[in-house]
Amino acid sequence: MTETFISSGPDSHGAGLVEHSLDPLRYDHHSDDPYEVAGMLRSLMPEHARVLDVGCGTGSVTLVANKDKGNRVFAIEPDADRSGIARSRGVEVFQGFLDREFISQRGPFDVVMFADVLEHLAAPDEMLQLAMTALEKDGLVLASVPNVAHWSVRLKLLFGRFNYAETGICDATHLRWFTQRTIRDLFNNTGFEITSRGYTCGFSLPVYRSRFFKLIPRPILRKVLRSMTLFFPRLFACQFVVQARKRN
Repeated sequence: MTETFISSGPDSHGAGLVEHSLDPLRYDHHSDDPYEVAGMLRSLMPEHARVLDVGCGTGSVTLVANKDKGNRVFAIEPDADRSGIARSRGVEVFQGFLDREFISQRGPFDVVMFADVLEHLAAPDEMLQLAMTALEKDGLVLASVPNVAHWSVRLKLLFGRFNYAETGICDATHLRWFTQRTIRDLFNNTGFEITSRGYTCGFSLPVYRSRFFKLIPRPILRKVLRSMTLFFPRLFACQFVVQARKRN
């Protein structure tokens, strides 16, 4: 198993695929909405736990996911700008990449969290196997990944379009693409058992701010999206959120 999972900051993977340079802070804001990723991760997060947040970004998800939990949180982030902001917000963050030395010095952990991280890795299975070595016996992995089978992506593909974007499901820095089945297979094949799953609505996706959706009052649109995501997650979920533990 290799020890390097990203050869450089993940934003470098989007070079040339979008017109502008990617803003390293473009994912800085997250709410505690229980139907979106940070709030959903918080609902799966245990209390009074030692937590490792891998690829914490600016710490915006870290803070929401652990709010009022009484957790001791360690975080890792390779980007200097993002890690600096996370540190300024009180997150105990280390700039760099997860490796065995870090785990031996600061582990083990009750929870390892990957909030929209696995899709940025060439070898997400190796990262999960490394995370397994960082966990206590009954430890958990919490993870979220975007759903490439979202209806908006399917519609574009129907017309022969797959355009990379600066944010969202088709973010130019994504190296791996997940559906409900492939994220399940990834965890199963790396020795984990998924114990809980959730689906985000993606209310802030650009498509829901387009001309057609602007005609629908926002409170009504939010309720409709929640219902559609609940009943048709493979089509309407923006992200899959999973909780998993080591298989016995």
